[in-house]
Amino acid sequence: MCLVAFALKAHPDYRLVLAANRDEFHNRPAEPLHWWPDRPDVLAGRDLKAGGTWLGVSRTGRFATVTNYREDLQREHRGRSRGEVVTGFLTSTSNPLQYCNNLEPGNFAGFSLLAIAGEAAAYVSNRGDEARELAPGVYGLSNASLDTPWSKVVRSKAALQSLLREHKERELEPGPLFEMLSDAEPAPGDDYAGTGLSPGLARAVSAPFISTADYGTRCSTVVLVSSSGAVEIYERRFDRFGALEGESRFSFAS
Repeated sequence: MCLVAFALKAHPDYRLVLAANRDEFHNRPAEPLHWWPDRPDVLAGRDLKAGGTWLGVSRTGRFATVTNYREDLQREHRGRSRGEVVTGFLTSTSNPLQYCNNLEPGNFAGFSLLAIAGEAAAYVSNRGDEARELAPGVYGLSNASLDTPWSKVVRSKAALQSLLREHKERELEPGPLFEMLSDAEPAPGDDYAGTGLSPGLARAVSAPFISTADYGTRCSTVVLVSSSGAVEIYERRFDRFGALEGESRFSFAS
C-alpha cells in the first residue's frame, strides 16, 4: 500500500474515513478482498507470495494498514513479511498503541503502520518514528513518515478535507473517494528529485494513481466506519494498464 489518506473523527457520522491505493509489481500474485478461511475474523486482500496483507479489518472492527518505504523499490528484503504486522494486529487484543510499542522493528524492511481499534488509533514506523496515538484529524501516509509533504500526500489530504466539508451534513458515498484515488497527475519535478529511481519511474510513482508496465496501482480501497461501529469496505482492482478488472463490497456491524 503506497498511499493512504484518512480522517479520524473528522465527520459527525464517521469515526474513520479512509481511502488508499496499493501499489505493487504486477507480477506479484495476490487475492482480492475476502474473509480468510484460515482466519475467519480477518477481511483483507492477501499477498500470495508472503501470505500477509497490506490492509484489512476484523469482525470486531479492528483496522490496520502498512506502507513500505521508497528504498524497497531498489532492493529485496529477506526478513519477515510486513504483511504479518497487519494480520498480527487484526488478530490481537492489544490496543493500538500497545501493539505498535511491542513490535520488533528490526525484523522487517522499512514500514509505517496505522492501527485502529474502536476510537483509538496509533502510528509507528521502523524508520525513526516512535509509536504515538493519533488525535482526531486528517492525515496522509505514503512511502515515508506520516504526513511527509509529498505532492500526492498533500493533494490527497486536501481532497479528502474538501469531501468531508461538502458531505458534513449528508452520507458519504465511496464514489468521490475512488475518484480522488484515481488522480494520475505526476508531481512537479522537484518533488521526486534525488529519489535514486530512474527519471521515468520517479515521475510515475509521484502520482496518487500509478500506471507503468511493471509496477502500478493494483487496487484502491475505501473504508467507512460509522460512529456506531458499522463498517463498509470497498475494493476496486486494476490491471497493468490501469483498467478496472474487478470490485468487491462488504458491510457488517462490529
